[in-house]
Amino acid sequence: MELAYIPSPSHGVLHLGPIPLRGYAFCIIIGVFVAVWLGNKRWIARGGRTGTVADIAVWAVPFGLVGGRLYHVITDYQLYFSEGRDWVDAFKIWEGGLGIWGAIALGALGAWIGCRRRGIPLPAWADALAPGIAFAQAIGRWGNWFNQELYGKATDVPWALHITSSTDGRVPGYYHPTFLYESLWCVGVGFLVIWADRRFKLGHGRAFALYVAAYCVGRGWIEYMRVDDAHHILGLRLNDWTAMVVFLLAVLYFVLSARLRPGREEIVEPGAGADAPAEDGETASDYAEGKTEGKTEGKTEGKDNAKDGDKSAGEGATDGDSVGLDKPAVTESVTSSDSAEPAEPAEPAGSASGTDADTERDAEPASRDEAGSAKKG
Repeated sequence: MELAYIPSPSHGVLHLGPIPLRGYAFCIIIGVFVAVWLGNKRWIARGGRTGTVADIAVWAVPFGLVGGRLYHVITDYQLYFSEGRDWVDAFKIWEGGLGIWGAIALGALGAWIGCRRRGIPLPAWADALAPGIAFAQAIGRWGNWFNQELYGKATDVPWALHITSSTDGRVPGYYHPTFLYESLWCVGVGFLVIWADRRFKLGHGRAFALYVAAYCVGRGWIEYMRVDDAHHILGLRLNDWTAMVVFLLAVLYFVLSARLRPGREEIVEPGAGADAPAEDGETASDYAEGKTEGKTEGKTEGKDNAKDGDKSAGEGATDGDSVGLDKPAVTESVTSSDSAEPAEPAEPAGSASGTDADTERDAEPASRDEAGSAKKG
């Protein structure tokens, strides 16, 4: 008797009246929301505008869903086009069956169309979205749990997945929860990309290439554990070969990109951060620099005008002071001109009579002498 295991849901759909609510679809929707939310934050941090990631996701997500379904249908065509099968089931995406390889490939085409319409480099957008895609995959894998699919070999580990459905050849029992392994691996890949991007300033698509390469490593050993029907080439499952090829391409791109275009993009979205979009042929940095220069020149002119005003006020004050100082100067000049020919000091009143009195005194002895002479004669 198993003491511990991961139970499977009895059914993967709930009916809200006539509307079916499928767990698989909910996982996909939540994963897309998380990818866009985190991608938007990273895009803004790189200098992009709010909402740009969502605008491009409008192109990427539908293309990705179609690509993922096409890959699944092509690689597992016997499920839909063999004898006794209904080809209409190929369109029933809610029943599960999305190939990540096709989703990334065709989703990239949709993203390229959206980026081209916005004048944005696709590698920069992919770098911003890379860890979010990994987290979206981690959430989306739980849709396989709702559908009781994509499990591994039989096991008796405490975390074994208990399969109860017998649909499509399933054998109830306890199996490796490969959906859980891949979910945890994708979480680790997402954090790896975030750390490496901060540590090494990855740019020009290298963060996305790191995500692809790291995911392929985990997908290789997880795919090897699965027991669901798949095409084999030289003893390996088709998805193992796909993981190896994509891994080599991602590593090659990473190396060549680092050599040819080192560093990170300085501008990821023209006109981002400006009050108005940049003109044709004008980059965001040109616009920002022009705006900054305009502000600087305005401030400089204002300071110069203030200085000129201060100088004018100072000169006016100086002139006023000079005028005020000129008044004493005029007085001094007048005084100095008067002192050039100094006037005799004014005599007190009665000084003239005093002089006459002295003259009279001097004359009196003479008169007396004349009188005495007259007597003698």
